[in-house]
Amino acid sequence: AARSPKMMENKVFLSFAFYSTILILKMYVVAIITGQVRLRKKAFANPEDALRNGGLQFCRQDPDVERCRRAHRNDMENIFPFLFLGAIYSLLDPSPAVARIHFLIFCVGRIIHTIAYLLRLRAPTRSVAYSVAQLPCFSMALQILLATTPYW
Repeated sequence: AARSPKMMENKVFLSFAFYSTILILKMYVVAIITGQVRLRKKAFANPEDALRNGGLQFCRQDPDVERCRRAHRNDMENIFPFLFLGAIYSLLDPSPAVARIHFLIFCVGRIIHTIAYLLRLRAPTRSVAYSVAQLPCFSMALQILLATTPYW
């Protein structure tokens, strides 16, 4: 594959790409877990799936499936904004070390959040992980706003 030399020189963007890819793979894993829990609990969202797996009575909700779905929805509500913020932040030429810390804190926070959600870890583990992961996002957002204020 041809590499864009300019992009490959941007250490911040490469770090962002690494952590973003880890987070997207984590989201895929949560989706797979959700599907496996659906199969195990026989709780299908669609009649055609229920019919294929035992009958219409299995077109129903299950608390464990719903927990997985909430974890996945929470990922979408938080990781998608991170993808935007991190991409724009990468263009601001921040310190690679500082940027890496932003991305690492967000990534680890989201992984802990998912583990806490799916394994039902004691409160406040999940909410602390959520809050810690928000800090780099607010930091990046603030830096983007400061950098772009002259252009509004």
